Amino acid sequence: MLFNSLEYFVFFTVVLTGVLALRKYVAARVVLLLIASYVFYASNNGWLILLILVSTCIDYAAGRVIAGSENSAIRKQALAVSVVANLSILGYFKYADFFRQTVADIAGTWGLHLGWVDLNVALPVGISFYTFQSMSYTIDVYRRVIPVERSWLRFALYVSYFPQLIAGPIMRASYFLPQVTRVRKLTTVDVEWGVFLICRGLFKKIVLADFLAVYADRAFTLDPTTSALDLWIGLYAFTFQIYFDFSGYTDIAIGSSRLMGYRIPENFRRPYAALGFSDFWQRWHISLSSWLRDYLYISLGGNRQGTWRTYRNLMLTMLLGGLWHGAGWQFVLWGFLHGAYLVGERLLGLNKVETSGGTLALSVRRLIVFHCIALTWIPFRCADLDDVWTYLGGMFAFSDSEALTRGGALALCVCAGALVFQWASDERRPARRWLTGAVPVKLAAYGAIAVAVVVANAKGAQPFIYFQF
Repeated sequence: MLFNSLEYFVFFTVVLTGVLALRKYVAARVVLLLIASYVFYASNNGWLILLILVSTCIDYAAGRVIAGSENSAIRKQALAVSVVANLSILGYFKYADFFRQTVADIAGTWGLHLGWVDLNVALPVGISFYTFQSMSYTIDVYRRVIPVERSWLRFALYVSYFPQLIAGPIMRASYFLPQVTRVRKLTTVDVEWGVFLICRGLFKKIVLADFLAVYADRAFTLDPTTSALDLWIGLYAFTFQIYFDFSGYTDIAIGSSRLMGYRIPENFRRPYAALGFSDFWQRWHISLSSWLRDYLYISLGGNRQGTWRTYRNLMLTMLLGGLWHGAGWQFVLWGFLHGAYLVGERLLGLNKVETSGGTLALSVRRLIVFHCIALTWIPFRCADLDDVWTYLGGMFAFSDSEALTRGGALALCVCAGALVFQWASDERRPARRWLTGAVPVKLAAYGAIAVAVVVANAKGAQPFIYFQF
């Protein structure tokens, strides 16, 4: 069930109607949303919904044990059970084949041929997201950051809440659980903001991301006849495709949740307007970067153990962050590049964002950071490391036959326009102006968006990129 499909909006309309009817009945609303969340997940994963139930039961029990004991050994053991169980499930379903192939490749360099059978383990959609979300709860209970949740139903809803279940944002229990017990009051602002975000998300995904996907896919197939110019266009296209695709999903998730009376944290804040790499990670996939910071980087020691250990912690965090995205050495390379950027930025003393420079200086800095980030999307998008080197080599193999097509020019215009918009505006201001704008203007805009979405969606709903993670 895709957010950009008619099936989802029929499903959501039914659920929203039930939620509004039960807005004064907290327990009944929780049961309805939990059932809806399991139906939503099962529509994408079938029997793999059992994995969510296993993680939910383990972490719920671990949280109760941690909160109910003052014995540090028992508390640590309960936390260890939660962390090991979650990472074992994630490790098997996401990385079993990767590690099997890696061991076989290493053995092959020594002349050993392992006759292992490819396990072909099915990857449950969204497992990386809900595993981190569920596991953060037990860590926070252990750290005494939050009180234990005594209702299994409320905790299960936190783990499986359908708007953000498949591709985030990754929520904290301290953010969501207090909302569950409140009587929901839906305001006019909630309705209009929710509708606005859903429409904006659909426009980003269907009109912009899916259009740019044509040029990105064409370039990353690595056809020998693809020109260097087309490879550059493909890189820019994918750079903005993944932004529009992922932030579009987040907009629809936040908008859907807002209409039901629940808040979901923002996940993007004009990432390609970043003035540095630390700044980029405060703007891109904010829920993941803050999770990695709070539960991995700080646990490793953060920046409290001297300069070189800080660099080590940054690099380890980004390497594991890369591996979180996918089971492949190309994702490890992606994480390594971001780790190297963060370390290099600190070495040069550029990790503190300064906005006092002139407009030209800031634009040059943004442009450099943007292109460094764009280059990291090559290993992220390529199928393996061999394709990465092939793509990079092809980008600089210009010939006399290079020609810019009309479609390629349009793709570049879309990318350039999006980049200028991120540089020149505060994304929240246009949103606030929209909410206070004239009704006829808004109705005309919604109509234009509806037409554009219907026309662009003629080939059917396309999956979101982050479903594979």
